[in-house]
Amino acid sequence: MDHVEIARAETERGELVLSERRDENAPAALELRVNGVFVMDTVEVATERALASAALAVVDEPRAVVVGGLGLGYTMHEVLADSRVEKCAVVEIEESLVGWMRDGTVPHGPALLADERVTVVAADIAVAMAEARPETYDLVLLDVDNGPGYLVHEGNARLYERAFLRTVRAALRPGGALVVWSAAEAPELESALGSVFDEVDVRRHDVRLQDRDEQYLLYVARPTQDPAQDPV
Repeated sequence: MDHVEIARAETERGELVLSERRDENAPAALELRVNGVFVMDTVEVATERALASAALAVVDEPRAVVVGGLGLGYTMHEVLADSRVEKCAVVEIEESLVGWMRDGTVPHGPALLADERVTVVAADIAVAMAEARPETYDLVLLDVDNGPGYLVHEGNARLYERAFLRTVRAALRPGGALVVWSAAEAPELESALGSVFDEVDVRRHDVRLQDRDEQYLLYVARPTQDPAQDPV
């Protein structure tokens, strides 16, 4: 199997590499790595799609959705497949990755970003959510890492802590939800969510990856009352 580098970028967080994986016995696939660590490819996309479809199912009217993390666009693609979605804001900290999606370096990128419902924000998700107006979104999907135990960058640890979770809660409309994808059980995340949101539900999803069975978790958190009425 050969890896052919397609694009590379150096950022303050390290090295971002997009390569094409070539195997004479399988179709070519794109692969994304950050600081040498595999993030995702275009072959195994079941987890990204499952995150989106399961998250969309927990909200009755997901008109305005935030996706934290662009990746190669598969979570966003699944969100846009839902006709109830009127607006999808995708927040990605790596500007180079956004550029590769826009200019066709990632071949399916331009068509995805051409959807008039999409707004791509090249920013830290923590900053973007802090700048959001109160009660703006119906659904926030956090797909920046594979959960708090598998951080792409150490700085992402704060995304699973109370301060950021309060910011997300303030941005959610009544009936909305925050959904966090995790590759393993995250009891500290569950505790933090429980201290900020009124309802927390942990849902397990079985996924078949490369001929093996995996189980992933969705942490679903909902506000059921006005944050201003919460006890101090």
